[in-house]
Amino acid sequence: HAPLPKELAELLRVGEAPLADALLELIARFDLPFAVKDAATSQYRFVNERLAALFGSTPEAMVGTGDAQWLDAAQWPPLRTAENAALAMPRGALSEHKLELGGMRREFAVARTALRDVDGTPVVLCSLWMELTAQRQTEAKLQLALSQLEQQQQAAEALRRETQDQGLRDAVTGLYQKIHFEDQLRREVDLSSREHREFSLVTIELDPLSDEAQAMGPLARTRVLEALGRLLRSNTRAMDASCRLDESRFAVLLSGVGLATAHSRMEGLRRQCATQIVVLEGRNIGFTVSMGVASFPHTAHTQEALVEAAETALVEARKRGGNHVTLASIRFELE
Repeated sequence: HAPLPKELAELLRVGEAPLADALLELIARFDLPFAVKDAATSQYRFVNERLAALFGSTPEAMVGTGDAQWLDAAQWPPLRTAENAALAMPRGALSEHKLELGGMRREFAVARTALRDVDGTPVVLCSLWMELTAQRQTEAKLQLALSQLEQQQQAAEALRRETQDQGLRDAVTGLYQKIHFEDQLRREVDLSSREHREFSLVTIELDPLSDEAQAMGPLARTRVLEALGRLLRSNTRAMDASCRLDESRFAVLLSGVGLATAHSRMEGLRRQCATQIVVLEGRNIGFTVSMGVASFPHTAHTQEALVEAAETALVEARKRGGNHVTLASIRFELE
C-alpha cells in the first residue's frame, strides 16, 4: 500500500496497535461495515457488528467463513472478483455491488486494500463498506421527476404548436388557410429564384355535386370537403403546402417538383377523388375535382404570373367538363 505522507508519518509514530485501534474507532463512529479477510482463502478473519448485521449474522459466526455461506450463488462471485482485483493493485480498488439482503435490494460502494508482508505478498484484505441505497433511490426519484418534467414540457410545447397550427388550418378540411399558403408561396418563389430550382402550383376546384348529394343538404358537402382534405394531406409531403382558398377552391404547392411530375401526381389524386367513397345516410355521395397545374419558372417567372397561369389552366379544365387536370402553357421567350 502507498506510504503515508511524511508529515502524517511523523505525527503517527505511536505504534501499529494504537493506530489500528484509532482507525477502528473512527470506523465505528461512522457506523461503517468493516471486515478483514485472509488473502489466500478469502475467509473472514475479522468482522465488525455493522457488517455482520448486513448479512443477518454475528461477527463470531462469520469469522472463518466465506461469502458463499451467506450469499446465493449469483451474488458472491462478483465480490470475489473485486477482491482479486484489489489484491492485484498496489493501492487497492473501489467497486460497487448490488446485493439482495434481507429481502431488500441494496447497493454498496466497497473500498478494499491489502496489507502485505515484507516481500509484498498480500496477507489480509481489508474492506470498508458504504451503503448507497438511499442515495441511489433519491437519484432515481430525481431522475424520474426530471424525466416527467421533460415529458410535461414536451407535451406543453406540442400542445402549443398544435394550438398555433390549428389557428392556421381550416376546421373542416384540416388544410392551411389562405393567408398561410400565400406566405409559403412567397418563400418558395424567393428560394427557387435564388437556387435556380423549380416548383409547381396546382389550383383545384370541387366540381358541382350531384343533384342527389345537393338534396341531402349542407352535411353532404361537409363530408365531401372532409374527404378531399384527407386526400390532399395524404398526397402531399412535409415540404409541400396545401390549403383551402374559399368554399370550393383549393391550392397545392409542390416544392422542388417540375411540371411533368406535378401533372402525374395530380392525375393520380384526381382518380382517387373520382373513386372515393363518401357515405351519408347509407348512400355514396361521390365527388370529382378539376385542376390547373403551372410551374415556376417554366410557365411563369413571377408569383403573380404563376397564380394566373394556374388559374387559366383550371378554367380550361372546367371547360372540358370537369374531372380533368390541365397543364398551363409553357412560354418560350426569344433572347
